[in-house]
Amino acid sequence: MPAESTPEPGIPGEPGSRAPRQRGKGRRRKTRSARRKALLITAWTAAGVVVLGGTGAGILYFKLNGNLKNVDINGALGTDRPTKVDNGSQNILVLGSDTRSGSNKKLGGGADDGSARSDTAMVVHVYKGHKKASVVSIPRDTLVERPSCTDAEAVTHDAASGVMFNSAYSTGGAACAVKTVESMTGIRMDHYLEVDFSGFRKLIDDLGGVDITTTKDISDRDSHLHLKAGPHTLDGEQALGLVRTRHGVGDGSDLGRIQLQQAFIKALVQQVKDVGVLTSPKKLYDLADTATKTVTTDSEIGSVAELASFADGLKGINSSRMTMVTMPVQYDAADANRVLVDKAKSKLVWDALKNDRAIPAAATKGTATGSAKGVVTS
Repeated sequence: MPAESTPEPGIPGEPGSRAPRQRGKGRRRKTRSARRKALLITAWTAAGVVVLGGTGAGILYFKLNGNLKNVDINGALGTDRPTKVDNGSQNILVLGSDTRSGSNKKLGGGADDGSARSDTAMVVHVYKGHKKASVVSIPRDTLVERPSCTDAEAVTHDAASGVMFNSAYSTGGAACAVKTVESMTGIRMDHYLEVDFSGFRKLIDDLGGVDITTTKDISDRDSHLHLKAGPHTLDGEQALGLVRTRHGVGDGSDLGRIQLQQAFIKALVQQVKDVGVLTSPKKLYDLADTATKTVTTDSEIGSVAELASFADGLKGINSSRMTMVTMPVQYDAADANRVLVDKAKSKLVWDALKNDRAIPAAATKGTATGSAKGVVTS
């Protein structure tokens, strides 16, 4: 079975019909493993900040601007990078980190030791015209060749062989994560977005929840999520439970969890498109305030004006025009808990994006995959 979460990569499907939703009853306890989260909401909701510039609410604009954190990726990496392709497309690396700083410690559990990992990673390719996108999830347990890199504090880290992908972030932060992805793909990342899970939970609550349908019961003692098959409106804690659930459905693999995450993101993007935040100034501000507190960006989109302009270019992409796949991998024969890059098939994916083409279906046929496809729909 291929590793896609859509029927055929590159060909958008029709949006599903919506049934009445029920509030899920499962209550999620706050455990250390609560770090998997959907990420793209920040970009789409931040688009609403554009409106603030025309409302006369300048003080609110500057407050939002003060919320943002950014990293100078270009300064850290210098010129030893893939050539920027000027064809109207954009490539964005979206990461979720498991930092325990601030309110994340209470949500995720464990101690704040100053370290973090990138347990969710996605390369988002926005095609020329900004009407459709492909999203490629990179499994955190992929064994990779990590290149030498210099972090944002000008500290150089040695290259390493056969290490987990998420070690790049824990070793050298955002700059080293970007460097590793560019080394793997041969594609220059135009932008970087990082989201923490406490902010994600509040974003979902600010939205009023996210509508999904489960085609099977989900019961996971680890994530404390219990949903019967059928329609649900998930609040922030339940959404976190869903995108981190691993043992409650499917084969219990991280690849299966990625399939759940991808399905949830599609529902989330559609929810943002449908919620009508631009008609409610308070809802718009609440979302923008939470989004700007939640996100860390590269310095090129490190102000509200720049982030809003960037996100405004994504408003034309709805869930039916998003293709989502997992980077082609195979299980490591020496360790079933690790995966290896399928180099030939991955090349098909990265070459397609480099040339602004749809990902061919052949790129994910015969690759390792989970068994949670279709469990969550929108």
